[in-house]
Amino acid sequence: MTLNAHADSFVLRGTAAGGTLRLVGIDATALVEEARLRHHLSKTATAALGRTLAASALLAVVLGKKPDSRVTVRVQGGGPVGWIVAEGSADGKVRGYVREPGADLPVRASDGKLDVSGIVGTEGELAVTRLLDNGEPYTGSVELVSGEIAEDVSTYLGVSEQIPNAVLLGVYEEGGRVARAGGLLVQAMPGVRDETLARLEANIRAIGQFTDHLRRGSLLETMQAAAEGLDLTLAPGAQPARFQCRCSRGKALDSLKFFAPGERREMIEEGGQEIVCHWCGEHYQMTPAEIATLDAAPERAQA
Repeated sequence: MTLNAHADSFVLRGTAAGGTLRLVGIDATALVEEARLRHHLSKTATAALGRTLAASALLAVVLGKKPDSRVTVRVQGGGPVGWIVAEGSADGKVRGYVREPGADLPVRASDGKLDVSGIVGTEGELAVTRLLDNGEPYTGSVELVSGEIAEDVSTYLGVSEQIPNAVLLGVYEEGGRVARAGGLLVQAMPGVRDETLARLEANIRAIGQFTDHLRRGSLLETMQAAAEGLDLTLAPGAQPARFQCRCSRGKALDSLKFFAPGERREMIEEGGQEIVCHWCGEHYQMTPAEIATLDAAPERAQA
């Protein structure tokens, strides 16, 4: 399907410290706003899904073996939002949804921030599914550490993938819309020196709240701050990123094949059937004629 996706979300990639650090950042503002609109998300649910969408895009770059490699991130912590599912592709396409889009919580009294951990919950796991080199799907998982998503993704990379890393994610909403959203993943590569890691850790601490830093500047400036003193080298150009689903009218119609013929006849008699894609919220109204084609006898082969 063709989506009216905004064009200003993008991914930046780079290396630092002589190639011993790998940086991948995403400005996900536009695509998270589209997710909010498509799924009619509450403020806190927007933050939870937005962080997970950004994380899926970053993980697709780090874990993917091909330009169009995809990873699926599933978070289930027992909180009011239910589960969160996001799929990211190394080419910048993402999609995702939450079980309870209207679930919401007041801001935390302690710091005035959105209570993402509270709405996600902490009694559960974060699971990541990707394709191995042989094409077989592989799922690794870790117990949730905080429910804030960034720390949980970082734990997954360290424990399940054995990748030393730092992960920053955030969504800032203002005036009823997503004002800034994005993420940054820094991966330590073989040969990294202890003093490099120490400088990186100090830089990350100095950044503080990721969205606060984004609001004051840009994704590029945030990446420069993370790699300050470590000789950041950016890959040429920014890669567009967007919310894009893989559903279609044909796939929606095919989904009705899982119903019994009698159930399809009822749909025809009732004037058709509406199908809603849970990934993107797109509505497809299947006509009686379209549904009837699923039970039509195949044409006799010509001699």
